[in-house]
Formats: sequence, C-alpha cells, structure tokens
Amino acid sequence: MAEPTTDRISREKRGQTLLIGLNRSDKRNAFDLDMLNQLCLAYGEFERDDEARVALVFAHGEHFTAGLDLAKVAATFAAGWHIPAGGCDPWGVFGGPRVSKPVIVAARGYCYTIGIELMLASDINLCSSDTRFAQMEVQRGILPFGGATLRMHQAAGWGNAMRWLLTGDPFDAAEAYRLGLVQEVFSPEDLLPGALALAERIAAQAPLGVRATLASARQAVQQGEEAAIANLHPLVTTLMASEDAQEGVRAMLERRPGDFKGR
Repeated sequence: MAEPTTDRISREKRGQTLLIGLNRSDKRNAFDLDMLNQLCLAYGEFERDDEARVALVFAHGEHFTAGLDLAKVAATFAAGWHIPAGGCDPWGVFGGPRVSKPVIVAARGYCYTIGIELMLASDINLCSSDTRFAQMEVQRGILPFGGATLRMHQAAGWGNAMRWLLTGDPFDAAEAYRLGLVQEVFSPEDLLPGALALAERIAAQAPLGVRATLASARQAVQQGEEAAIANLHPLVTTLMASEDAQEGVRAMLERRPGDFKGR
C-alpha cells in the first residue's frame, strides 16, 4: 500500500467518542484510494481503542461525500481492492473485519453512492435538512457495489429501494427519513452538536451491553433469528457475571446513573 500523501481522514477524541472526519473537502470529499485506506485504518484504530465507545463519522466542508473518485480508483477496484492491514471494513462487503462498537454517521450537503452505502453499514444515521442523496451507479454503467443492493431494501422496502437504485435519481433529506435511511434530520448548524449528544448518550451506557446488543442484532440479520436466539442465553450469562452488570444493579438501587468500566 502506498503511503498516504495527505490526511484524508481526521481523528479527534472527545471524551469516549472518536470523531472521524472525511477531509478532502476541495474535492467534495470524493473518495480516492488514500481516503478509502485511511478510513479503514481509522475504523481499525477505533476498534482497538478501549477508551473509545462510539465513533461519529462526519465531513469537513460543505459536503459529506460526492462518492468515489472513479478516475482515481476504477483500476484498483477492477483489479480487486483489499482492506489495508490493521484496518476494519466500514462497508462490510470488502472482506475485512468489522467494528464491534456503534458507528453514527452525520451527513450534510452531497451524500452520494459510497456515502449512502457507508450509512447503510452504520448503526445510526443523521443528516442536515440540506442533504442531497443519490445512488447513481446505473447512470455510470455499473452497479452499487458497496452494499446498497444488500441493505437499502432492508431499510426501505423493496419498491422504495428500487425506485432510487434503478434510476440513480437524487432525493432529499425528507425522503431519506421516510425511507428509514436516516433516523433524524437536523438544521445544518445543529447537526454536529446533535450527533455528539447522541454519541455521548450511547457512550454513557454499559459498553459490554452495547456491544452485545449490536452483536445480537447483527447476528439476526446476517445468520437469521434462530442463530441469534441460540446465542441470547450465552450472551446474557456472560454479561450477568460482569462488573458492569453489578454496577447497573447498584445504580438502579441508588437511583443514579451507572458508572460503567467495560469490565
């Protein structure tokens, strides 16, 4: 892997939240190879950082992302792009490990193609009222290959998904909310503060319980309900023996918020 020439992805720790910023604003945050690799590495850093409980992905500049910089990445994808060593797969379709902790995406301005697919692979999605979405691969002679064909119909229903996947037409924040692609729509100035408040709310919960909840829900989607049901008892048995579970009981009896350590 070539060494990155610039910082395409920023990282900033705020409490127990890791802010991951798309940082190629002069190109409307279009993904070139460096940016793809750096985002994977940032996800890997998040996974390994025991102090970081939630990741918040946002964008520097006016736009979340204009999608892939096809002129820069087409040859690499045609040959077969792989997640870099030490990275995690933000899209969950390129063969690398996935993070086991919550990821929130906060989009604004343009959110095209691989940006939508990044949201579909994340856990909670927010956007500003001026966000404009488009999954336009069919207009370029290809198909969405970052997960939209797998996940958009799960979120929105078959007909709703095909309406946008098969035309490549743009849609707005109100439609994204109707589809279930985003869970909340904010004014542009309130987007990042609102996203941070949500991240902090999640980070205040018991991290082992949060990760187990994510793991169970993902198992139900990926392996089916029977597999997830079979794993519920082992998960809760393990959690009941944790220090955090004991702290949860004490906090309930003492009528105070829990002080969870992830143990």
